[in-house]
Amino acid sequence: MPPVTLSEIRPDIEDAVLALRVAPGQERFVSGVADSLAEAAAAPEAHPWSRAVLDHGVPVGFVMLAWDVEPVDGLRGPYFLWKLLIDSRYQRLGHGTAALALVVREVRASGGDTLLTSCAPGDGSPQPFYEGLGFVPTGEVDADGEVHLALDLTTGEPR
Repeated sequence: MPPVTLSEIRPDIEDAVLALRVAPGQERFVSGVADSLAEAAAAPEAHPWSRAVLDHGVPVGFVMLAWDVEPVDGLRGPYFLWKLLIDSRYQRLGHGTAALALVVREVRASGGDTLLTSCAPGDGSPQPFYEGLGFVPTGEVDADGEVHLALDLTTGEPR
């Protein structure tokens, strides 16, 4: 697994983080970084927590969570993986798995015992990736057709 770290989006890496792009055909599953940050700014009640995913200091991805929120009025929580984007040039190299392991460590350190996420089904969906790491469908499907998944953080590390 690559030596991955999470970092606040500092001015010296901001342009590189904003330039990250998923592979063609994946855009329907995850919005770009700028749109994600705008979405977060419009929902302060979600306590957005965003980080750049770095490999040896080079931005390779982006992650954003709703952080320690009361799950009311459409907010999922307390810990909801809102966005996970790995740039197309760095996919299938272990960066997503490594980033998720670091997110799990952060959530656990804050007292979380479950990490939630959702994704649209279909060809190219990240659902198999999440399930391969131990996320389990909750049986919920939201109004947008996204399948909800949960990772039990009390049972060890993501696979």
